[in-house]
Amino acid sequence: MDFKKYNNLVDLFFEQYEKQSKDKIFLSSLKEPKKNFSWNNVKLIIEQLASEISKIIQNGDRCLLISENRPEWMISDLSIMLAGGITVPAYTTYVSRDYEYIINDCSPSIVIVSNDEQFNKVKSICERNSFIKKIFSFETLTNIDVNKYFNVSNLTQNINSNKNIKLESKAQRSDPACIIYTSGTQGNPKGVILSHGGILSNCEGGYELLKPILEEETRFLTWLPLSHSYEHAVQFIQIAVGAKVFYAESIDKLIKNMSECSPHIMTAVPRFYQNLYLKINGTFKKAKGLKKNLINNTINLGTKKLRKENMSISEKFVNFLVEKLVRNKIKKQFGGSLKTFVSGGGALDGEIGTFLNAIGLPTLQGYGLTETSPVVSCNPINDIRIETVGIPFKCNKVKLAEDGEILVKGENVMLGYWNNDNETKKVLKDGWLYTGDIGKFENNYLIITDRKKDILITPGGDNISPIKVENMLTSSEIIDQAIVYGDNKPYLVALIILNKEFEIEKENLEKEIENINKNLTKVEKIKKYFVIKENFTIENGMMTPTLKLKRFKIINKYKNDFENLY
Repeated sequence: MDFKKYNNLVDLFFEQYEKQSKDKIFLSSLKEPKKNFSWNNVKLIIEQLASEISKIIQNGDRCLLISENRPEWMISDLSIMLAGGITVPAYTTYVSRDYEYIINDCSPSIVIVSNDEQFNKVKSICERNSFIKKIFSFETLTNIDVNKYFNVSNLTQNINSNKNIKLESKAQRSDPACIIYTSGTQGNPKGVILSHGGILSNCEGGYELLKPILEEETRFLTWLPLSHSYEHAVQFIQIAVGAKVFYAESIDKLIKNMSECSPHIMTAVPRFYQNLYLKINGTFKKAKGLKKNLINNTINLGTKKLRKENMSISEKFVNFLVEKLVRNKIKKQFGGSLKTFVSGGGALDGEIGTFLNAIGLPTLQGYGLTETSPVVSCNPINDIRIETVGIPFKCNKVKLAEDGEILVKGENVMLGYWNNDNETKKVLKDGWLYTGDIGKFENNYLIITDRKKDILITPGGDNISPIKVENMLTSSEIIDQAIVYGDNKPYLVALIILNKEFEIEKENLEKEIENINKNLTKVEKIKKYFVIKENFTIENGMMTPTLKLKRFKIINKYKNDFENLY
């Protein structure tokens, strides 16, 4: 498939539309099972919605989109682009001050919301900003000025196939497609401007990656917020492969949804895989006798196969047995058709990745940033190397600076940060994006070793990755979350949140920390810690919508508690 021939993402959709059976279901909501959109329905609604949007906006105007994942999300995104606008996705988990910051920063001409719940978060902000000309919504809104409102459900529920709308996207590859605001783990979010060509080149890499496992109609289950650059790009790969897309109800119902729609491919962030590992491993630990023996063989022989180690004849026979008796049973719990999970948006713990692959749930780890549209590299399905983030996509060049920092160059690199030349100049130099991540290459596979901004430096000059230590802490079934502290300090300390499912005595926690310390170097060992009861969540502002801890904010809040340990 030649992605280079497309000028923009809208062209990609319309060409794929021409190839598809028009009545074939393209988008399905698992929350509302009757809500199915055929390729023809999607095309007609996009044209009609784009026509309405183009009456209001000028070319290049920003359009804020606030909605949970649902078919109308993709439809709106493409409609904005067809009308000449720039999509600005926002997380539904943001609070008012987050929306206010983004709205003031990008000055959208229109705001698209899913329902009253989302509208009420921005209602007062919209009312006091005259640059917002109209509100669009997927469901009927109450208590709104009808002159400034358009109900999209009038289009989705009453699709008019007789309207002859002739709109054509004039966007070129170098034009902005969207502005995606970063999660803000280090302070205020920055608006990353991604081009049509940048996302198309990322689709090219993604398509080549998934090519060996594509079906005549590949089924995707989507739950990671579409406001995240990762899932935002995935939706265009879904278009490119003519997929059938299912929108999950929620993260809590993900396993149920997988059994309902039997997806071939699902993308997620490391936190999901960590929870999955703890759940499956917890069940495994309860097994006894023959069952326990089968499980141990499943993991051990699966790991051997993953690492391409030779198996004896007897091991091959046992592996055949556990494939039938254990792995197939596990696969059925996830719909029975899964070809691969794809992990991105953070570092996947090696033990977790090995475990999932070994038990028959293929899991590919990739690497990227919002600023790279977003994928830089990913493990290929036929040669997974768990300790790495895979081979760089051909659409970008990757090299290492003298200090090991990963630099990326290519069409997929952002155009810059919206309204923020100073920050842009800090990371874009001579066409190279300075990622802030430290890495190395082994046989063309990229390995992330550290995060430049998060490195702790001891008084003795040792560099320590707090994320590495935190991952080891949270790999314990009794520790749910952890933050490590100790920049320029004589030793490391930690904030710990315990798993609520376990009754834990203080001496048991101390033993657990001792065991974890045995696998750490002298300077990495945790000498002291304190425990808090409240988890870090999106709702209390301590976690990003992609489930990353807001380290800077957490450390500021508990600064005195950390300092009191010295």
